[in-house]
Amino acid sequence: MQPYLSRRLRLADLMRARGGGVAVLATAPEVVRNRDSHYPYRSDSYFHYLSGFPEPEAVVVIVARGNDSRSILFCREKHEEREIWDGWRFGPSAAAQRFGFDEAHPIESLDARMPELLANQPALFMPLSARPETDAAAQRWLAAVRAQARAGVSAPAAAFDLHALLDEMRLRKDEAEVDIMRRAGAVSARAHVRAMQVTRPGMREFEVEAELLHEFRRCGSSAPAYGSIVAGGRNACVLHYRENADALRDGDLLLIDAGCELDGYASDITRTFPVNGRFSGPQRMLYDIVLASQAAAVEQTRPGKRFIDPHDAAVRVLAQGMIDCGLIQGSLDAALDTGSYRRFYMHRTGHWLGMDVHDCGDYREPGEAAAAGGERPWRVLQPGMVLTIEPGIYVRAADDVPAAYHDIGIRIEDDALVTPGGCELLTLDVPKTATDIEALMRAA
Repeated sequence: MQPYLSRRLRLADLMRARGGGVAVLATAPEVVRNRDSHYPYRSDSYFHYLSGFPEPEAVVVIVARGNDSRSILFCREKHEEREIWDGWRFGPSAAAQRFGFDEAHPIESLDARMPELLANQPALFMPLSARPETDAAAQRWLAAVRAQARAGVSAPAAAFDLHALLDEMRLRKDEAEVDIMRRAGAVSARAHVRAMQVTRPGMREFEVEAELLHEFRRCGSSAPAYGSIVAGGRNACVLHYRENADALRDGDLLLIDAGCELDGYASDITRTFPVNGRFSGPQRMLYDIVLASQAAAVEQTRPGKRFIDPHDAAVRVLAQGMIDCGLIQGSLDAALDTGSYRRFYMHRTGHWLGMDVHDCGDYREPGEAAAAGGERPWRVLQPGMVLTIEPGIYVRAADDVPAAYHDIGIRIEDDALVTPGGCELLTLDVPKTATDIEALMRAA
């Protein structure tokens, strides 16, 4: 209860700083998969961040103006017959007590109560243009308030995007979030170790994926944080490979990009290893380049550095390595100036991580103006931020590329928590050096 209550109080303070008002946030709707079968339910990330309440058909309302500060939950009532079919419900009374709300009411009363809550308030805080049904509901409520104008009742004169406020809050993780993310990283690391131990030539990619899913679920994860990538051989050169159906061939590498979701928080790990347990000379040469580039990026992941600094550090190592092994020609400065390295490394080195695998938060400083004709400066890293560090090299077969490197795709990814003295990698419980990977696979 305490982390969610603290977050609601912090949000109320941010609302007061903007003159106060009422914030409204609905959870995600249930979604039909086909006919009468639904997708497994998952709460809206913002809603979960503020409430922890796991059920669908729920809305959080926060009133923050002067001395009036309340958090209110609207949720489903207890319903004996529906509980027989669909499972237990909290109901308003138990939900208010369990999750620390000042009030809780049946969701059916939302339309009747919202005009009362919005009356004479200066502003409405809600996700703007996030869902048509939410926008339509807000229009109904505001129309009902405006209908009372002749009685001296005023409607909110301003609207603020609630997501923008919550994005800034979610960007820096609190202690409860860090604890969950450490545990999620440990579970995902165990899954990657399991995958390395079972992989053999002739297996199908989906067989290895099944081992990942087994470990996720065995350790309490409800689901993967995103669609797992299990890409053997040339499939590893497809950044978002999804089929996971090919046979694994002796002599190929296997790239696995997979992480579990635990208690609403994502982990995100990538490891690349040889299907037969031993790197070839060319494979190891490229692998060690990527590993060195990640180490350079980790060194730049610390308070005071900008979000782009780890990427720039990784690119310098990758580009020099590509020159050294003959993938590109010319000097390092020329490769960086022309971007010739992008043929083999075409993505950024990281992204924010949290409740969503590509988590919310601005990558550039929101409070700094852009230089003339340019963009705002990149975000300064601060303790509590969590980001991935994931450099790679992807070499598709081509006539002008040395044949020894054809169809080699390598990515190494860990999750980094920025700490006061640098960063803590949350996903180190899975081998990363070529020597350690080979030793683990030999022992399996």
